[in-house]
Amino acid sequence: MKLIGKLIVMILANAAAIWAAGRLVPGFNFHGGMWDLLAAGLVLGIVNSFVRPILKLVTLPVILLTLGLFTVIVNIACLLFVAWLLPTLSIAGFWAALWGTVVIGLVNYVILSVIKE
Repeated sequence: MKLIGKLIVMILANAAAIWAAGRLVPGFNFHGGMWDLLAAGLVLGIVNSFVRPILKLVTLPVILLTLGLFTVIVNIACLLFVAWLLPTLSIAGFWAALWGTVVIGLVNYVILSVIKE
């Protein structure tokens, strides 16, 4: 039961983060209802759980050479992959993806740190 609770919290946090990025970042647009937002949170969670670790492993030499800064590019690539998978999410360019990644990371950090306490 504890695992299911964590999954639900992850999906809701990702959905809230996507919603916030859609409101705050120009060029980051989400066109859909509540169920579409929850589906986007689920897809983002799946990509972050399975695709991102593989990308980080493959790009490990570059990540080490850039002292971890290439991790931002990996996160942007994962977000653009999610946008490619979902017709309700559109990201117009690199800067929108960068700031969307920053907003999503901050919102997830705040939500998950509040829930842990």
